[in-house]
Parts: sequence; structure tokens; C-alpha cells
Amino acid sequence: QLQLVESGGGLVQPGGSLRLSCAASGFVLDAYDVGWFRQAPGKEREGVACIQRSGSRTNYADSVKGRFTISRDNAKNTVYLQMDSLKPEDTAIYYCLAGRLLLFSQCVLSPSLYNYWGQGTQVTVSS
Repeated sequence: QLQLVESGGGLVQPGGSLRLSCAASGFVLDAYDVGWFRQAPGKEREGVACIQRSGSRTNYADSVKGRFTISRDNAKNTVYLQMDSLKPEDTAIYYCLAGRLLLFSQCVLSPSLYNYWGQGTQVTVSS
């Protein structure tokens, strides 16, 4: 069974850091484009960052550039999202998505293009 499991969310003060993990089972994650998306209460789902399949090309939303870093650990079949300099507006449920965006030269932050979703992990940035 193909499954994505996120972890690493929690409560952090503004300016703090968290690292989210997205662990895959049932398939080789490196063969898939992987994206992190988030949704805050009352807001639309927003693409945060993605990393291309079988490589390291990345793409970030303007709102997180310079603060968030997405990376892979193929040995652990896991994708990470390192979040630094967190702001209250980063508060949301964060979801990991995987898909094979074969028609694109790089990953894109459109959730409808991804096939597999994790259950989400809550990130709250508050003092």
C-alpha cells in the first residue's frame, strides 16, 4: 500500500525553526516529484515547496524563499522541509504530496497534479 506519513509539526515561537519529515512506504519516493502544501483555517491550500523526481531541482513559494529548504534522503525514502525564521502566518496544516509530473521540466506547486497525499501535520507559530 502506497503511503505518505508526515511528522515534525508542533508549536514554535516566532523566529524559531522546525523540520518536517515526509516518509514514504510502498514506493520509491525518489522516482516522484514531492511537494509540501499548507492550509490555514479559512484560507485556500497553498503550495510551499517542491523537489523534482530523481534530482535536486527545487521550487519555492515567494512567501517562504530564503526561509524554507526542501531536501531528500533517499536512503530513508524521506523528504524534509526545514523551516527557519518562522512567522505567525506560517501557521497551518502542512501536507506532503507525491506525483510524477512527467509533462513538466521542474516540479510545480499545483496540488491537483499530485496523486498521493499524507494526513498532514499541524504547525503553529505563536508566542
